[in-house]
Amino acid sequence: MAKRLIPCLNRVLVEKIIPPSKTTAGILLPEKSSKLNSGKVIAVGPGTHDNSGKVIPVAVKEGDTVLLPEYGGMEVKLGEKEYHLFRDEDILGTLHD
Repeated sequence: MAKRLIPCLNRVLVEKIIPPSKTTAGILLPEKSSKLNSGKVIAVGPGTHDNSGKVIPVAVKEGDTVLLPEYGGMEVKLGEKEYHLFRDEDILGTLHD
């Protein structure tokens, strides 16, 4: 049975992007060489409410590539895949080509 997690409030479900550990030629890369902590947004919550009750939407959308803090977030395992839940304000920015 497939499960789908829809985050509450201003939470964002992210799948971390793991950089390759070796090149196509087979050269092993050191762990520190590509230490960009990024991930792909899988799902977003509806947003949080301000004092007047208006919804403040989440700044990112599904499919965005985001820059993540080194520490933080909550690890979630769905099936065989590992995801991380972050608050919207914990995400450092979006990455574009």
